[in-house]
Amino acid sequence: MNNRRFPIKRIGPDSKRRIIITISLLLATGFIITSLASYFVARSSIRQNIVDNELPLTSDNIYSEIQKDLVRPTFISSMMSRDTFLRNWVLQGEVDTSRITQYLREIKEHYKTLTSFFVSEQTRTYYQANGVLKKVVEGEPRDAWYFRVRTMQTPYEINVDPDMANRDTLTIFINFRVFDFATNYIGAAGVGLTVDSVRNLVNEYQKRYQRRVSFVDRNGQIMVSGTNFRYEGKNIREVPGLDRIARTALASAETALQYEDRGETHLLNVRFLPELGWYLFVERTDIEAISAIRSALFLNIVLCIAVTAIVALLVSLTVGRYQKHLETMASTDFLTGFANRHALALLFTQMMKDLKRVPQPISLVMIDIDHFKRVNDLFGHLVGDCVIQKTAASIRSALRDSDITSRWGGEEFLVVLQRCTLESAIQKADTIRSTIAASVFDCDGQKVNTSISIGVTEYVPGEGFDAMLARADKALYLAKNEGRNCIRSC
Repeated sequence: MNNRRFPIKRIGPDSKRRIIITISLLLATGFIITSLASYFVARSSIRQNIVDNELPLTSDNIYSEIQKDLVRPTFISSMMSRDTFLRNWVLQGEVDTSRITQYLREIKEHYKTLTSFFVSEQTRTYYQANGVLKKVVEGEPRDAWYFRVRTMQTPYEINVDPDMANRDTLTIFINFRVFDFATNYIGAAGVGLTVDSVRNLVNEYQKRYQRRVSFVDRNGQIMVSGTNFRYEGKNIREVPGLDRIARTALASAETALQYEDRGETHLLNVRFLPELGWYLFVERTDIEAISAIRSALFLNIVLCIAVTAIVALLVSLTVGRYQKHLETMASTDFLTGFANRHALALLFTQMMKDLKRVPQPISLVMIDIDHFKRVNDLFGHLVGDCVIQKTAASIRSALRDSDITSRWGGEEFLVVLQRCTLESAIQKADTIRSTIAASVFDCDGQKVNTSISIGVTEYVPGEGFDAMLARADKALYLAKNEGRNCIRSC
């Protein structure tokens, strides 16, 4: 059987029910889309523009200004950590404190920082622009920062602490590890900026770009934000809405996200600033932008027509594809393309009805691949499937278009030969047997030679399919029992 169509029942009650449900869902979807298209299309377009264009552009602009306003102190601290004077002064025994004091004072005044400092590993002395501040002591809570810097793996850190040299003013410190010329750790140096000065910069960014701006560290702590953001100092995992996207926001160098808070949708651009070790959060709501949604009302009408047409097309395609799929599943063996048991039984019933009108000889050929288990054991089931497919192809090539082939079991095949006597059937069966016996199947690089055993019988008027099948099975048993690779009839 090459392309024979079987008399399969086209659509049963369950199938009809599924089609009705499909149509109902499609129509309902069409009406919903028609009713809400204007709103969703417009909102989606506006949000997409904000996410793809407005927020990234704002982030780029702010980043450029940050490089000028905030990154500069990082470079100053980096310069101090590699300063030849500083390292030589330490290596020479930290003689003449006035020299390091003058150095730190010039750094502070020239670069207009709140403070500049150096802490010696050798003496544990904390030097700043006005002289010696103190000795840092391990275990002292206010000195914990130094011992953290002393053992950290990164070259520097940015942290927020009270500045003891400036009346405990809350300060953003850039702390750099300092090494001598032999890469031995000799202390920590850096500068500090007031949090208020950085906050003023953020407020200026917010005013200029009409966006909310925040700086968040690697752990999710909100370090600095505008004055209208009440969550400064908290972790984003504690902020409503942001808590749900915190992990995603801190997982990549740059990403676009959104979250809901108080019924408002917040569109967020997150960018990591490697120079600061912080994330830049730039966000805005879409309330004002969505006011232009009325312009999408006309689009709603157009979409209604389009959706109706699409639904009609989808229904037609769904029914057609489903019916085709049903017929294929109901009639065809997936591996060989032969009819399955169900299809053969239906077809034989139809042939019996035809024989009452037009009597004709019909023969049944049952084929079994010899020692097929051995093929699976030696080469694996994939090669076994290949042998089945190639055996099926050999069977098909020896038959007429009117002959019907079926895969009856694992390695068993049935062939119904219409208008064919027992003698002719035996001849045709022997042609199939000899062809396969002489063939070497190439299956995934494996060369497999096999043979088949065949049982043949002819239809007796008035008998049923089961009786005819039993005789063919008996004949096949005789062939297998008498040495295989042969044909027996019954």
